[in-house]
Amino acid sequence: MIQFEQFVLDNGLRVVVHEDHSTPMAVVNVLYDVGARDEDPSKTGFAHLFEHLMFGGSVHIPSYDEPLQRAGGENNAYTTNDLTNYYCQLPAENIETAFWLESDRMLSLAFGEKSLETQRKVVCEEFKEHYLNKPYGDAWHKMRALAYRKHPYRWMTIGAELSHIENATLDDVKQFFFKHYRPVNAILTVAGHVSTKQVVELAEKWFGDIPSGEKYIRHLPGEPVQTQHHQLDIHANVPVDAFYKAWHTCPRLDTHYYAMDLTTEILSGGGSSRLFQSLVKERQIFSNIGCYHFGSIDAGLVAIEGKLVQGVKMEEAEAAVDAELRKITDSPVQEKELEKVKNKTESIIAFEDMSLISRAGSLSFYTLLGDTNMINEELKRYQKVTARDLQEEAAAIFSADNSNTIYYYGNHK
Repeated sequence: MIQFEQFVLDNGLRVVVHEDHSTPMAVVNVLYDVGARDEDPSKTGFAHLFEHLMFGGSVHIPSYDEPLQRAGGENNAYTTNDLTNYYCQLPAENIETAFWLESDRMLSLAFGEKSLETQRKVVCEEFKEHYLNKPYGDAWHKMRALAYRKHPYRWMTIGAELSHIENATLDDVKQFFFKHYRPVNAILTVAGHVSTKQVVELAEKWFGDIPSGEKYIRHLPGEPVQTQHHQLDIHANVPVDAFYKAWHTCPRLDTHYYAMDLTTEILSGGGSSRLFQSLVKERQIFSNIGCYHFGSIDAGLVAIEGKLVQGVKMEEAEAAVDAELRKITDSPVQEKELEKVKNKTESIIAFEDMSLISRAGSLSFYTLLGDTNMINEELKRYQKVTARDLQEEAAAIFSADNSNTIYYYGNHK
């Protein structure tokens, strides 16, 4: 059991404390309830741009990294379609440095044309390097647009178009910040060699006076149920043909999530998984293949993607994938196979819980979902999944009408 305590400041900032006195370190994690799904469709990529801007200095602190490094700390951040998360780890005796840094940039970034121009260039280069110039880099841009018609998951975290970041103005950026980066839309998690009393005092001291802001209420367009297969062919300068297929699946809080997650493990959880054994090792149709899902809060996607062995036709590869999927929908998996993926999931959860940073991030995420104690309940939910549940879930997901396919052809012929 991971123990924690919670309280809320008057300005709406939710605070989670996890005491662990076996370490001399502390983690301060600030999660903002904003991701790429919250962007204006004509101004995408802002949540990710902000991840960069947040390190560009705040009103009273010109450099974020320098004082943190002097205090023996390190930091990082990530943005998804659902959230933005910042965290730093440092010796617990210097924890107030982290409170000072995080509160000052929540109070107000040092907005300026110079900072915006610098970070805009960084993000634009990232866009070009990873999504425009990299082989297969545009595959998931195209797949999201193919699979989603209404929901803002139809663009990636980096943004739908490079021009949206290139044209971002200082006014656009300020509006986004003061709409989303407010205490009432944030969760502060402190973990490690700390006491709840100490965290209460520090949270009040450093965050208590920041204006709460308005609670952001989502009104996102719902994605209609897909009723027919979508397909796209791409021809590009890539070394080998690649196959991508995606199906709509349940939201993160749906009870079906656990069966869906285990299904992807059975299909693609390592070298002994079904897809690898059959299609890579035995039949040598793919040089590599993977099945995974995005774990997104709203209804997401399950995907299979792989690189074809030279000379294999795309239709042959797809038929081979479909045959493997029929096996999992037509008959229940063996108890031994199910137990194996449950054991693997248990070890993954245990391994994640070993890291203080991971524990702080998980506590923040489950608080965002509405139930912090999910961190202690997840394993039980996986263990309840039956072979019949897997079969029914696979049948619900892997239907032709629910599928989206990309044939990604190279120029090697």
